[in-house]
Amino acid sequence: MKYIYKILIAFVLSIPVGGMAQQTPAPAQSEAITIQGATAHIGNGTVIENCTLVFENGKITAIGTNVAAKGNVINASGKHVYPGFIAPAKSLGLVEVNAVRASDDQRELGDMIPNVRSLIAYNAESKVVESMRPNGVLMGQIAPQGGTISGTSSIVQFDAWNWEDAAVKKDDGIHMHWPNSFRRGRWWLGEPRGFQPNKEYSKELDEIKSFIANSEAYNKSEQTTLNESFASMQGLFDGSKRLYIYADGEKEIIDAISTAKDAGIQHIVLVNGYHAYKVIPFLKQNDIPVLVQHTHNLPNMDDDDYDLPYKLPKLLVDGGLLVGLQNSGTSNFQTRNLPFYAGQVAGQGMDKETALQLITSNNAKILGIDKDYGTLEVGKSATFFVSDGDALDMRTNKLRHAFIDGRNISLETHQTELWRRYMGKYGNEVKE
Repeated sequence: MKYIYKILIAFVLSIPVGGMAQQTPAPAQSEAITIQGATAHIGNGTVIENCTLVFENGKITAIGTNVAAKGNVINASGKHVYPGFIAPAKSLGLVEVNAVRASDDQRELGDMIPNVRSLIAYNAESKVVESMRPNGVLMGQIAPQGGTISGTSSIVQFDAWNWEDAAVKKDDGIHMHWPNSFRRGRWWLGEPRGFQPNKEYSKELDEIKSFIANSEAYNKSEQTTLNESFASMQGLFDGSKRLYIYADGEKEIIDAISTAKDAGIQHIVLVNGYHAYKVIPFLKQNDIPVLVQHTHNLPNMDDDDYDLPYKLPKLLVDGGLLVGLQNSGTSNFQTRNLPFYAGQVAGQGMDKETALQLITSNNAKILGIDKDYGTLEVGKSATFFVSDGDALDMRTNKLRHAFIDGRNISLETHQTELWRRYMGKYGNEVKE
């Protein structure tokens, strides 16, 4: 028996584990670094040709055309520098394989659970998270899913040992999925196919209003016993948290925002907003930013324009709204395509630098982290990357260097390992 145990132990120890874990997080920046000769896309609409960018201790200390190099100099002539892309409203790091329940922490039991904190379930060694970096997606908002009030999100950077190291902004907002006034008939229950009025809509709306009102009353009074759900809503009323409302229809958007405004909630963000272009004056009047769903999608309704999902961000930007781009409704792996969704909007007639803002400065403003992230400016975090070409074009977005808070991070992933492996199988030379 002991012999069998020894064989089993030897077998387990012989299994290679190098390819199983995420790349080791980079150490803190130890010397000044200069990126020289690149075209810098600042993230606010400005482009600087032949730019020199200097950063020390994780912060940008100089940027421009007449800047002296300092420390280690990286020649980036002919290349492009971009701020790190930011992916909002995703459950990255909360689920690895959807079909494997043990790896899925994106949903918890309950309908009104704002006290659920997504951050403490975040897996910094997720292979899904790792795959974001080679396309320039370096930060994200980790949001829970399911129920009406799903829980509390946090913002992280994508090169960390654990969730404590990853956290950029803890408990930044609460996510609410607004009910639909119409829903598709559930044919398996004998209901007619197609859209039908949701007879429970008024009841569901009253339940939301009641929960918000009770939360406000709880936080205004002195309590002897703790109600975690009500207590976690306090940030919505004092302005320290944002309320992210997922709604698509005109009625749902107006009802949701009006309910939140009437309750005294200070910071509201509309997520998805499929029909937001129909209520632009209402959104402008209430100063509501929109995190639009990804562009690679089909129309929801038979009478919608065939290209509505592709041009929706431009319609909202042209209407004067603050707009960011996100990727809800698809698998987490698809989030790495965020820059190419922005490129699709540029293909609809939006200026390319404006399209870039949808995933850099605009997302930073909407998430409340624009003081440190989202643009290449002196004093801000050195979170950016160097690409061979246009970062919004999948044909040319080939990263050479990437930095998060000044740390020179690895761009190796399990996918680059597989790429090298199979390129070698077919006798092709791997070109770096």
